[in-house]
Amino acid sequence: MLDSKTFLSLYHEDSFVKVISETLQSNDYDTFQCRGLSGSADMVMLASLCKLMGKFHVVLAHDREEASYLYSDLHSLQVPEIHLMLFPATFKNPYHYEETDNANVLARGEILDQLTRFEGEQSAIMVTYPEALYEKVLNKKSLRENTFSLKLGEKVDVPFLEELLHTYDFEKTDFVYEAGQFAIRGGIIDVFSYAYEWPLRLELFGKEVESIRVFDPESQLSKESKSEIHIVPNIQTRFQKETRMSVLEFLPQDAILWVKDWQFVKDQLEKLFSNAVQQHMQKSEAVGSASALLSDPEQLFDKGETWESKAKTYKRVEFGSIFYFKNAKTFEWPCKPQPSFNKNFDLLVENLVENERNGYANIICSDNEKQTERLRNIFGELNPTLRAQSLPISIRGGYVDEVLKLVCYTDHQIFERYHRYKDKKRPSKTKALTLKELKSLQPGDFVVHVDYGVGRFAGLEKVDVNGRAQEAIRLVFRDDDLLYVNIHSLHKISKYSGQEGTHPAMSKLGSQEWENKKKKVKSKVKDIAKDLIALYAKRRNASGFKYSEDSVLQVELESSFIYEDTPDQALATQDVKRDMEKHYPMDRLICGDVGFGKTEVAIRAAFKAVNDRKQVAVLVPTTILAMQHYQTFKERLKQFPVEVEYINRFRTAKDIKSIIKRVNSGEIDILIGTHRIVNKDIQFKDLGLLVIDEEQKFGVKVKDQLKELRVNVDVLTLTATPIPRTLHFSLMGARDLSVIATPPPNRQPVTTEIYTFQEDVIRDAVAYEL
Repeated sequence: MLDSKTFLSLYHEDSFVKVISETLQSNDYDTFQCRGLSGSADMVMLASLCKLMGKFHVVLAHDREEASYLYSDLHSLQVPEIHLMLFPATFKNPYHYEETDNANVLARGEILDQLTRFEGEQSAIMVTYPEALYEKVLNKKSLRENTFSLKLGEKVDVPFLEELLHTYDFEKTDFVYEAGQFAIRGGIIDVFSYAYEWPLRLELFGKEVESIRVFDPESQLSKESKSEIHIVPNIQTRFQKETRMSVLEFLPQDAILWVKDWQFVKDQLEKLFSNAVQQHMQKSEAVGSASALLSDPEQLFDKGETWESKAKTYKRVEFGSIFYFKNAKTFEWPCKPQPSFNKNFDLLVENLVENERNGYANIICSDNEKQTERLRNIFGELNPTLRAQSLPISIRGGYVDEVLKLVCYTDHQIFERYHRYKDKKRPSKTKALTLKELKSLQPGDFVVHVDYGVGRFAGLEKVDVNGRAQEAIRLVFRDDDLLYVNIHSLHKISKYSGQEGTHPAMSKLGSQEWENKKKKVKSKVKDIAKDLIALYAKRRNASGFKYSEDSVLQVELESSFIYEDTPDQALATQDVKRDMEKHYPMDRLICGDVGFGKTEVAIRAAFKAVNDRKQVAVLVPTTILAMQHYQTFKERLKQFPVEVEYINRFRTAKDIKSIIKRVNSGEIDILIGTHRIVNKDIQFKDLGLLVIDEEQKFGVKVKDQLKELRVNVDVLTLTATPIPRTLHFSLMGARDLSVIATPPPNRQPVTTEIYTFQEDVIRDAVAYEL
């Protein structure tokens, strides 16, 4: 197995690469062109040159996504001597210049702080794109004046530091989880500066700074120690009226610009500036809604002309497919993109053997051990003499290098999987918000007291108890009856949760109403529990069908998934298959958010059942969902001999009659449908697996019919929002539970924004998403 260090040494030890390095450092030329680079060869070449010659390199990509892929390639190559940076745009959307992304503001502040302290002998690569570049940044003088530096062993006065942080618009909190926050607990001060991607913890002995550590706000564990720190405020919002400049002015004089398609970038910058001016004019026309942020587009944004004139002061290297510079020094590095094999492994092996015959070294790039192992097994079966080295890195595109005579093929292109760049891990505020949520109870909110029923929260009040003042919770019940609850009995009160938009009936103090309600509910719960426990006991004792272990076809299906499994998704798949291989019926609940990969787990389970000649029923709550699942199952199983059909109210009576006949005779392997599939006229010939999507959306009648259907059948329930009863039974062990909590890589959170109707906003939003 190769490692990235050995792989890169093939390049920076090559004589032609050394010639390129020497030419770039000479003063004979200002503009250069690297032609012929395909796939990820461009970033491999850049990493090799940066390691060889040092200096500061800036890579300018077409857009945010491409920049992220280039950055991901460089990060995968793992060159410790090179400091990598991704300089992002401030705003969440390029068409909406008011809502900023705090993580991006933080990243920009962090990089600007590093640029002011960059030393010439360091090697660094900064990747950026037009949207990020056309936003001007705070000038050097203002940034220097508004940066507070602190070293280990220096003395600092806590009240002074607190006052300074308030001046910088930092928010004082119980604990920090977001940039622009600080917390003081005695001699420990936590600060989340805009100069670092993680918060800092200062420990004082008296007034002396005894230790400075970077820490993870989720685990509270230290990541590294520092001898000096810089506290920088939010340079995007705090200094809007300060003089601004291009970020290029922060670069060292001997920096080298790598631009992908110069003309495209130039046009993009001019278009962005034009859009900013247009939006500014529209807002100015609307009375009272002129945006402070867009008060002077020329002050805040680069026209494109300034960028071009500043860029000309540095050495420029063009790469890509379209070249702009005239009379530039040209380097030809002939490469070809990785060929497509359409998952035909005979064709792949034949190609690799041909490469060997022509003197090329075969390298397979994959950071997924399972995929590497699988390819090794395939090569071993088809041609045991084949030599192919594995390289444990993930790059965006494979290539054939005709200079060094090597081929780099990626596993995701071989298997036709979707390849996604890997983002940096950022601090999560989900765990940190828990303490805030405890304070969320507002006067007027409905609450439930376990002993007295439903009332309204009326705040905290100090009451006199035996001559001593104590804090108590004030609750108001029906007819304005008051109840004071000692603060120590807080555990007896919970916020009322019911149907949104409806108010509950308030309880009357001193009546038996609440006790009667509790008795009634307890009685019903006992009945339900008795029925369910009897059912689960019956299922556990019943002899179910024991499925065989994974076949070759099962492995083929799972490897054809175009995305990479998340750890939770892979674990859920293993749990389901293990349950199916047991002698009693499976009853497993898979809980995961929308888009986390529950359906893929169901497809794999269904295919496992069909492999053992069993039929599968997929029950869904809506007609649209039935159609969606049908399309998904059909698409995933199209290469396999599996018959998939669906029933919903959009199918004609003739179609339904034909489908039922084929289901009853066993011709259809997988039937997807709404509650229609539990009707008595559908008699599966040999039903082996029942998949229920969002069980809580079905009525009592359907659930009664399901009870009869599911006694000897394996049941897999999928849900994003389990009802308390289902979840409780899973947690107490009456049914098995798998949780898919990890989102797919770089899954973006859903953001909701409200606008008055504007066609250009809709158009730009859709174009941005596409």
